[in-house]
This record gives sequence, C-alpha cells and structure tokens, in this order.
Amino acid sequence: MKKIGILAIQGDFEEHKLVLKKLGVDYKFVKEKRDFEDIHGLIIPGGESTTFRKIIRNYSLEEEIIKWRNDKKPTFGTCAGIIIMSSQILNDEEGFGYGFLDIVIERNAYGRQRESFIAEVEYNFNHRAKVAFIRAPIIRKVNKGEAIARLNGRPVGIQDENFIGITFHPEITGDIKLHEYFLKLVNSSG
Repeated sequence: MKKIGILAIQGDFEEHKLVLKKLGVDYKFVKEKRDFEDIHGLIIPGGESTTFRKIIRNYSLEEEIIKWRNDKKPTFGTCAGIIIMSSQILNDEEGFGYGFLDIVIERNAYGRQRESFIAEVEYNFNHRAKVAFIRAPIIRKVNKGEAIARLNGRPVGIQDENFIGITFHPEITGDIKLHEYFLKLVNSSG
C-alpha cells in the first residue's frame, strides 16, 4: 500500500490524518527533508500561506518541495495548500507560489475569519458535499488544468495531471470523497 505524507509544519494537518485513518491509509507527517523519502503522495493542508512558506524555508524544505513538483508526484493542497501550489498569488508579499498549478489565486478573497462559511460544492465526479470555506482564496484565472469542484458555477478546485488544489476544507465537514479521489490518483501513478 502506498504511503501518504501530510505536510505537518502548520495548519490543520491533524484533520487530514483523521480522514486518512478513517480510510485505512498508511500516512506519515512530513516535517523534514528525510520524511519525503518513503511517501507516494503529499497533502498540503490549510493554514496560513505566508507562514507556511516561512516555515518551509526555515526547515530547509523548499528544495524538496520544488523537487517533488518537478518530479510531478501526486500532491493535494487545501486552502493555504492551493495558495502555495499556485503560480501567481494576489494579495501576497511575494506574489508567487511554488507553481504546481498554473493559476492565479487571491488570498482571503471572501474576507476575514468572520466571513467564513459552509456551502455545498459540486465535484465533477458526480458528488455534492457541504464543505468549509475559512478565510478562503478565490481562483481568479486558470491557465492550465481542469475544474474538479465548483461553487455556484465558479471553479473552487483544480486538477492538472497529478496536482489537485482546492480552496476549501472537506476534512473539516467530514467529506472524504476528494481524499478518495486523490488516493486513486496516487495509486495509479508510477
């Protein structure tokens, strides 16, 4: 069975662990370079994107993350995860992410914490689910990739080959369908 790594340096990595445990999947927390050695897929959880990048650099993980991207290994980012996976970030000091997904994304586009909400999204694999949008970003432009989740017709989830990014948190509301979808992607990749 393939092992999934969860980037566990900041954010809601524990919630992703609970989903993987529920699905009976072998997982490990990724906190340092050597943790990338025996994993087959990577989850980048929600949190605070600017803080994520600072910790990634402080823990000397940036080189490993870029190598992971260049090797096109399966990666699933939620909320802050999609932000740092993006090629261009609006409302951001640096203005760019790690380029897993060729999209333009706007941080905190719905507003602050008090503007967070739960809404039903529609997946392109014939499933609907209520999920949490917490200080969520908005995908402003998709240069490459396919929308795999929509909210009121607008893309809130993108897939480009082995990379999946979503602007919301299914792990908080108990929806496991995207994790299952990601696991199929991991199991079908070399």
